[in-house]
Amino acid sequence: MNPIYRKRNQFLMKTRLHTLCVTCFIFFVLCVSLPETSYSQSIIIGNEKSRFEIGLNIGPSFFLGDLGGHAGKGQRFVKDLNLPLTKLMVGAFATYYPNEWMGVRLAAQYGKISAEDEIITTKGEDELYRKQRNLNFRSNIFETYLAGELYPLMLLHKNDADYTPRLRPYGVIGVGYLHFNPQGSLTDANGNQTWYDLRPLHTEGQGFPEYPERKEYSLSQINIPMGAGFKYYLSPRITLSIEVLLRKSFTDYIDDVSTEYIDPNLFDKYLSPHDATIARQISDKVFAIVNPGLSRNSPGTQRGNPHQNDSYFTTFFKFGIRLGPVYKNKYDQHVASMMRCPSRF
Repeated sequence: MNPIYRKRNQFLMKTRLHTLCVTCFIFFVLCVSLPETSYSQSIIIGNEKSRFEIGLNIGPSFFLGDLGGHAGKGQRFVKDLNLPLTKLMVGAFATYYPNEWMGVRLAAQYGKISAEDEIITTKGEDELYRKQRNLNFRSNIFETYLAGELYPLMLLHKNDADYTPRLRPYGVIGVGYLHFNPQGSLTDANGNQTWYDLRPLHTEGQGFPEYPERKEYSLSQINIPMGAGFKYYLSPRITLSIEVLLRKSFTDYIDDVSTEYIDPNLFDKYLSPHDATIARQISDKVFAIVNPGLSRNSPGTQRGNPHQNDSYFTTFFKFGIRLGPVYKNKYDQHVASMMRCPSRF
């Protein structure tokens, strides 16, 4: 992709995130400013029983897919992390709490993920084939999601008005929208590394008539965010949280690797001469460890595992501010106001 268009797309993604965060903030501030009383029997946004929280989150992000991994056979989750490739993700959230034991969260995040076969730790034979594959990728990630929060201890004590712990464990699950754009790199004889968008190169024959089962993948996907965390109340209005959030995707192409190597002559058949040259090199960068002298994998050789979709997770550190009334009823609010120190003597 032309560098100008790449920078333009990155700018647009950041602009979307900023716009969404600002919109969420304005929406929830307006909701909280609604009258605090209502004669309706249903839940009214902004009454004394509801709560709102807005905030920011930041934390490391990790990719879990076909590329990279740790020593041994490829696994999922913590066992297969490459800590040197830790990236950062930032975002904002707004949550509505109709009561103390559940919440409805709207959030948006922007960050990066990456993976490399080259840095896999070598301790035996299991990981050598992945290291010989010698592929890598990186991608910017934009996501937004709607999720429910559940506080199990608060649910168990929902009839106990005196149960107000500062530390509260919770679980979260929802549905989200993900946008990504995998890139792979080539390094010249002088050590200069150049990155290329992988989807237009059809590295596994996606969209080619010879592989009708391999459809071109979309860069926008649905995902399922799920996780757990702990929230700590510094005060009735200020909260700090730590949360592990896994995103289960429905695509195996976040890293552009899924199935088998194809006949490289097909690149010349369907791509421009320039793109065909890049695709031929970037789709198969074999580094012969297991098979000395191997310069290219034969068509049909395994390149990835199509039976497991890609995922990624983050460990977020969250800062939240509770909006609206912080007392359960008018009586508690009146008692607290009577106990305040006078502003004048």
